[in-house]
Amino acid sequence: MAPADFAPRLLDWFDRHGRHHLPWQEPRTPYRVWLSEVMLQQTQVATAIPYFERFVARFPTVEALAEAPLDDVLHLWSGLGYYARARNLKRAAERIVAEHGGHFPATVDGWQALPGVGRSTAAAILAQAHGERHAILDGNVKRVLARWFAIDGWPGSAAVVATLWSASESVTPAVRVADYTQAIMDLGATLCSRSRPRCADCPVASGCRALAQGRVAELPGRRAAVGQRRRRRVVWLVARGPDGYLLTQRPAAGLWGGLWGFPEFDDVSAAEAALDSAFTGAGPTHRWAPIAHAFSHFDLDIEPLVATVSGRAAAVQEPAVVWYNPSVPLTLGLAAPVAGLLRALATNPPSAP
Repeated sequence: MAPADFAPRLLDWFDRHGRHHLPWQEPRTPYRVWLSEVMLQQTQVATAIPYFERFVARFPTVEALAEAPLDDVLHLWSGLGYYARARNLKRAAERIVAEHGGHFPATVDGWQALPGVGRSTAAAILAQAHGERHAILDGNVKRVLARWFAIDGWPGSAAVVATLWSASESVTPAVRVADYTQAIMDLGATLCSRSRPRCADCPVASGCRALAQGRVAELPGRRAAVGQRRRRRVVWLVARGPDGYLLTQRPAAGLWGGLWGFPEFDDVSAAEAALDSAFTGAGPTHRWAPIAHAFSHFDLDIEPLVATVSGRAAAVQEPAVVWYNPSVPLTLGLAAPVAGLLRALATNPPSAP
């Protein structure tokens, strides 16, 4: 099977087995395709769909997204992870409206000039929204092509990426580019998965060099193993009567950037000292069992320290501090562990001092 046969066979399979009714395909506008492509970075389709539907219901246009408070955007993104994607969407929407009058870029370079849009995302947007011929290279496509062409090496290295781009260009057709783009992503997500690939059902298996060489399991190549780092943070779970629980906003950059969470400390001693200096009438503190949270590059142990303080106020005046009552929740972006702890506090509130 020659590379020229790759796209026709893949499209024939897509016509019969592909995903044709995803929410961003109906209608397939640049705005909806852009949102979906960003959401699908590091996220599976089934997980992204309900987030996408809520997102476009709240922000139906790029103007609505540009005008929305960042907290509203992060609130709808809560639980999807990789929150830089949401911050970049907001920043890009603001630039599209302010600098381009709400008109979307017409070129790959124009899209890549926006925050959070790389070469493959830009190409996928133009291919799917306008049917333009552009090769793509997301994670699923890298896996398909690394196997089909038997390309050795870790696909995150510059040399291997360059080879994969060349391979992607060689099999991208001049017609039905929108369907082809969806088809090759579907193939990687369904049949050519990393573990337990279904080679017997693959429409391009007859030309797959990795299959012919018995190397499907070893391709694409893995990155050299590195020790997984482990971090530890102690968090205050401070309650103040009907006001709820103290939350602070994280810096815009870095882990969970822009989201709201409990105050953090390096250890229990530092947390207790800060509590004593910040509040009068603090009740006794007690610890909850640690929570383990895994990130792609490190593991985090979260140690909750629960306490109550006396006094009552509707809000704290500092701009990056609020009292959060789970019974009347604010529209804030919350990281998954924070949302989980708030749910636990709602069912097991600390005793008053």
